Amino acid sequence: MKKTIMIDMDDVMTGGVFHEMVEEFLGYSVDLERLSSFYIQDALEERKGEFFDWFKKQNIYQKAELYEDVYDIMKKLNEQYDIYICTAYVWREVPESCGNILKHKYDFLYEELDFLSPKKYIFMDNKKLINADIKIDDRTKNLENANVKLLYTAYHNKTTSEEELKEQNIVRVNNWKEIGDILLK
Repeated sequence: MKKTIMIDMDDVMTGGVFHEMVEEFLGYSVDLERLSSFYIQDALEERKGEFFDWFKKQNIYQKAELYEDVYDIMKKLNEQYDIYICTAYVWREVPESCGNILKHKYDFLYEELDFLSPKKYIFMDNKKLINADIKIDDRTKNLENANVKLLYTAYHNKTTSEEELKEQNIVRVNNWKEIGDILLK
């Protein structure tokens, strides 16, 4: 029986487009190093409502691209492991529009990962409910219930210390080549 891998989508397989949308809306660059929140939209402050009225009409994944090496490494992993993509789709600011976001995510995965069955997509927020041999995510709390825990570096987890990661038995990875080096044997 193959070991299972749960892989997050946003900021692990693809990312940056939402950040670009926020900056386009604001008309200036957001310094992610200075952002103290997990949610980049918190940089919008009092304009958040206005932004999300506009955002609801957009397809964030229309311009998205897989990070470098994602396709090739995942295709190889798929031969050795039972892979599941587990991704959230409910945005706290626009829960009424999340059906559209789910469809956009589904379409992106279906088009970009032609080797992976849509039956391997899991759309949910509380990833602690998923037990997997291996988890790859950009949030430490989503790595619970796994034997191998890989934290994909993102702007919001760069300050998580190596001590903290070691205490939780988490290994930091910075790119998909590193993931391949760890998991492909």
